[in-house]
Amino acid sequence: MSDVSSGARLLREGPGPVVEGAAAGVGSRLLRAGAAARPLASGTLRFVSTARRVHHRYEDYLRALDVSGVKLEYCDGEIYARAGGTPAHADLAAAAIRLLGNSLVGRCRVSSSDLKVRVEATDLSTFPDATVVCGERRVSPKDPNAIVNPTLLLEVTSDSTEDYDRGEKLANYKQLPSLEVVMFVSHRRPQVTLVERTPDGWSQREIRSGEEIILATPPARFAVDELYAGVELEVDR
Repeated sequence: MSDVSSGARLLREGPGPVVEGAAAGVGSRLLRAGAAARPLASGTLRFVSTARRVHHRYEDYLRALDVSGVKLEYCDGEIYARAGGTPAHADLAAAAIRLLGNSLVGRCRVSSSDLKVRVEATDLSTFPDATVVCGERRVSPKDPNAIVNPTLLLEVTSDSTEDYDRGEKLANYKQLPSLEVVMFVSHRRPQVTLVERTPDGWSQREIRSGEEIILATPPARFAVDELYAGVELEVDR
């Protein structure tokens, strides 16, 4: 996943009063719900944290998406912004989509991060780096632009989102009845983590350089080294 804004939850550009919420208008961008913004003399804003949690309706989120210049994630009344990723992040996401697409042509549909996925059970709507759907797509009754039946979800990790992606977000993903695999592509080293549904729950395995990624559902196969070919990784930390 691309970097998520870790600062304030409301961004307003230009002078004038601050209005919290997506209804603030086209001059505002809702990044996260529940912070206070204070005008400075220049008309820009300083952000300060507040203890109060602001709950936004899903309709607020959809309106915010219409005017936002970045992708927004919604979870249980809170709205988060996804900032742009690094060149390595973009290259890895593109390579993963290409390799999955080549493996699954005619069998499953592979989509980019422009496709929204919704987890009805946990009230999460998000934009994974890649999504695979085998069979007919089904959309959310709350959001006709969000699908609810992915077979595979892929996230390229980043420094700021890795813990969230592998923890809370993964826990949300596991609530999707159709989901068979979550794939985490490391931004630090040639390594892919596969979290796969089994009859007994979920299992995890690591696939490294020199090894192949082999999936039963969806039926895909490609080498880790193909995925990372030509990608300049970030410094390992």
